[in-house]
Amino acid sequence: MPTELQRNVDDSGWEHLRDEAVRVARHAYAPYSGLRVGAAAMVDDGRVVVGCNVENASYGLTLCAECGLVSALRASGGGRLVAFACVDGTGVPLTPCGRCRQLLHEHGGPELELATADGIRTLGELLPGAFGPADLPPAAERAPAAERGA
Repeated sequence: MPTELQRNVDDSGWEHLRDEAVRVARHAYAPYSGLRVGAAAMVDDGRVVVGCNVENASYGLTLCAECGLVSALRASGGGRLVAFACVDGTGVPLTPCGRCRQLLHEHGGPELELATADGIRTLGELLPGAFGPADLPPAAERAPAAERGA
């Protein structure tokens, strides 16, 4: 059951994200599955970034809409994602796959809000106990021994 949230965007903001996701889904490249997917997210500075799926004949190389969205986030200056919507080409809400949940966690954290078929949920609810940057040792400790002077 979704928790009560201090929502990062109001109802009109969620509607705008959904509309942007539907709009960008029209640009998806989905000749194999026919499933056009669009994603839109609000960044902590108020920008909206979008992405769509891009399939490949070598199916494992297909890019989910969330991958395109995170690439657009980084290409437009970075920031933290605060609200996220993903839909099919008709506007039906889709929940990110596990890989994409992990990707979104890196750029929005467990407090990122997602529009789902069950209402607004946090990423922490959908990916409890996520592995993230805080779980890695400091960069100096990750460097090969020769680089550390050991």
